[in-house]
This record gives sequence, structure tokens and C-alpha cells, in this order.
Amino acid sequence: MDITINASFLPHTDPEATLGFYRDILGFEVRKDVGYGEMRWITVGPAGQPDTSIVLTPPAADPSVTDEERRTIAAMMDKGTYGYVLLATADVDATFDRLQATDADVVQEPTDQPYGVRDCAFRDPAGNMIRIQQKQ
Repeated sequence: MDITINASFLPHTDPEATLGFYRDILGFEVRKDVGYGEMRWITVGPAGQPDTSIVLTPPAADPSVTDEERRTIAAMMDKGTYGYVLLATADVDATFDRLQATDADVVQEPTDQPYGVRDCAFRDPAGNMIRIQQKQ
């Protein structure tokens, strides 16, 4: 089989803050920016990797989500336990230093994990966990 990961989805609550984080802080390209009423879907991805994207979505956009589920999603986003993504870089320490110099929300400084990776962590403006590990 020839299967690749094309896109993953993360929720956002503030499109401008989210766009600033992924574009200006992480350096991702904006591939699509689509609005519908008060909702906005922003597709971003790393430069030079046009086949890999993150779609930043309004969490309440799915009409099958109930009001109770929306409240649960909002509470989990507030705690930073709803969405996350794992990224990789050639130099996690340099990447951490560059991101820490911005207004990014630091969760964890670079750490050698017992499971064999060195990584750090930030939260995006919606509370999503962004873990960045050293490429192996």
C-alpha cells in the first residue's frame, strides 16, 4: 500500500492568534484560509513539504457535535488536553531557544525522555500541545 498522512486537524478559537503562531512563530506556510460566516479554516504546513498539512478548524463547526460535547471540548481546550501534534526538528535545542524568544507558551524545556527522544513542548493560542522532538 502507498498511504501517507496528508492532513491532521487541530481546533482554534482565535484565527488571527492561531495564524500568527503557526505562520510567524513556527514558520509554516499558509496553504488555504477559508471563511464561512464567523468560522474560519486555516490550512498550514512546513515549507518544502506540500503534501503534509495541519488544518486549523473552529471546534464547533461540525453540526453533529452536541451542545454538551461543545462544552466538553471547550473545557478540554482550556486545559490544553484536547488537541496535540508531534513535530520534529534537526536541532531541538536551537528550535526551543528560537520559540522561547517569542511569546510562545512554554510547557517543557528540552528534555531527554526515558523512552529515547529529546523533546520540548509549547501550547498554541488555542491550548493545543505542540511537542517538538529531535529527529533521530
